[in-house]
Amino acid sequence: MNHSELAWEFAEVFDDLATDQVNEMLAKNVPLETLEFFTSYCESFAQAEGVDAETSRRLPNLMLVGYLLRVLEDRLLDEPGDESGDESA
Repeated sequence: MNHSELAWEFAEVFDDLATDQVNEMLAKNVPLETLEFFTSYCESFAQAEGVDAETSRRLPNLMLVGYLLRVLEDRLLDEPGDESGDESA
């Protein structure tokens, strides 16, 4: 499975989850400090860049989805060089 396929699978699964399931998944996979950072960072970024209010409210969710995809990639996808133990690739 490549990165694009993984992202599509993630989106399909995420779309099928009920709110309580999403909350449970977040609690198990995302530290509270990370969620707080996303909110704070996005507020600062939106203000500095003049992002409209509707988009600004969505920025933390976008960062969260990116974070979750990265966590999933780390858990599922083989890194180059893992099979041979060669880290120089």
